[in-house]
Amino acid sequence: MSPERPDPASLTLVVPVYNEAAALPAFLAELLPFAAALPAEVILVDDGSSDGSRDLLAALASEHVRVLRHKLNRGYGGALKTGVAAARTRYTITMDADGQHRLEDVRRLYDAICRTDADMVIGSRRGQKDASLGRAIGKRLIRLLARSLMSVPVHDLNSGMKIVDTRMAQQVLHLCPDTMAYSDTIALLFINHRCLVLEEPIQIRERQGRPSTIGLRDALATVRAIINMVMLFHPLNLFLPAAVSMAALGLAWTARCYLRNHVVSQGAAVLLLSALFTLLLGLLAEQLADLRRTQGPRPLPDGGRDPR
Repeated sequence: MSPERPDPASLTLVVPVYNEAAALPAFLAELLPFAAALPAEVILVDDGSSDGSRDLLAALASEHVRVLRHKLNRGYGGALKTGVAAARTRYTITMDADGQHRLEDVRRLYDAICRTDADMVIGSRRGQKDASLGRAIGKRLIRLLARSLMSVPVHDLNSGMKIVDTRMAQQVLHLCPDTMAYSDTIALLFINHRCLVLEEPIQIRERQGRPSTIGLRDALATVRAIINMVMLFHPLNLFLPAAVSMAALGLAWTARCYLRNHVVSQGAAVLLLSALFTLLLGLLAEQLADLRRTQGPRPLPDGGRDPR
């Protein structure tokens, strides 16, 4: 199967839309002919827009363009979850409606997933300038947190352009948040389930229409989502460093007090006991996580479900 002309049943483009009336006309004028030429299905998810986006989208529904609507705004992740859940093709690619993603990169990611038989290919923005210093720092901190807690081998976790195996993505949607943290979470879920996740470089254009609303709140939500992922799958990665730190501090405190006064400080004893309890709690949490992993359904490379 040639990546230049995908099978009509092989690719769906999911685009979340929230108050993008200023950018939609130009974006859709590019998107719809491009999708028709591939050919590929398009799912546009109106996430409770209040600026006229709904009316623009309503006129587009056709055999190969589906328009889904949320009565109220659910968030970026909520819109993507609705679109991915509705996809019926082998692969689904997500992209934004603000004009930042280039349509030629759709071909690039589709080519990459067909060539490598990967489960997810992330459009990597590595080496490109971030919109602001704050966002650059936030991305770096999130990347550092993910790598230190989950040994993630991916650079651009929160890229909005990803192509995924549809059935595998649908199996983990219930674990993904409705916030901007969706992009990071679904990548971490694929990586945790030992799926083949690769990156392919893409180029980002300047945003069209309204300014970006991503801020500190979204960054904190992403950090919280990563910590939740660690607690869900590898809780010992959090508990063990905490226990070791407390034990090291307690031992150093004990040695200092004993060498000076030949006594053991109560504070040092509390730290050592806290380290022990933290380690035991971490081991218990890890056992529970192991039980959940072995007894619950999980994505498999063939898109099926684990029968255990």
